[in-house]
Amino acid sequence: MPARYKLILVEPKYQVNLGYMARVAMNFGVRRLYVVRPRAKLTGRDAIKYSKHARALLEGAKEYGSLDEALRGCGLVIGTTGIPGKARAGFRRIQFAEDMARRLGSMKANTTVALLIGRDDTGLTSQEIERCDAMAYIPTHREYPVLNISHALAILLYLLKREGIRSAGVAGMEKEEADEGETKALMREFGRLIDGKRLRNRRSVARVFERLVRNAQPSRSELHALITAIKQG
Repeated sequence: MPARYKLILVEPKYQVNLGYMARVAMNFGVRRLYVVRPRAKLTGRDAIKYSKHARALLEGAKEYGSLDEALRGCGLVIGTTGIPGKARAGFRRIQFAEDMARRLGSMKANTTVALLIGRDDTGLTSQEIERCDAMAYIPTHREYPVLNISHALAILLYLLKREGIRSAGVAGMEKEEADEGETKALMREFGRLIDGKRLRNRRSVARVFERLVRNAQPSRSELHALITAIKQG
């Protein structure tokens, strides 16, 4: 990921959630946890149990006595919310978490971004939201809008990881984009295929096929496979 992320947990209350958050953090490559005034024991029995193989994150977590201390050195502070109305106070910028991740993915590597995860029971206070430069909104059902903090964290880290993959690429996920000349070659072959057929409106059929191809955005190898199949048809 281009920017550096500092994952800050604010006053976590339950060991189970601590364990789950450590686990999901390790799943997405987080190297260290930063915790403000934890109300639950970071290395308690349940925290360790539910962290599975992420015990080291709990044991190596850095504790702070205040949010101000935890935010020192951060160039941008991002909070999370499932209730936009609460976050709108103070004219905070609110974006869908996906749009926020895209924005953060384009930031320079020398920027440290704080990701604030609020309390298990009451989330972030109005004062803490005031410290945020923007809020990442995760939409949920209106009858039960508040996610468990470990679930919210998983969604946010997944989106950030996805943007990092898009920026840097991952072996085996590359897609060779077909160029315009290859697409036109496919259309010529398709035109020959339908030329001798009894069709009411060949031009419309060709147009529909071209739209399908363009919307599908096939890779070069996929497009070549189509050309080969049509030539032999």
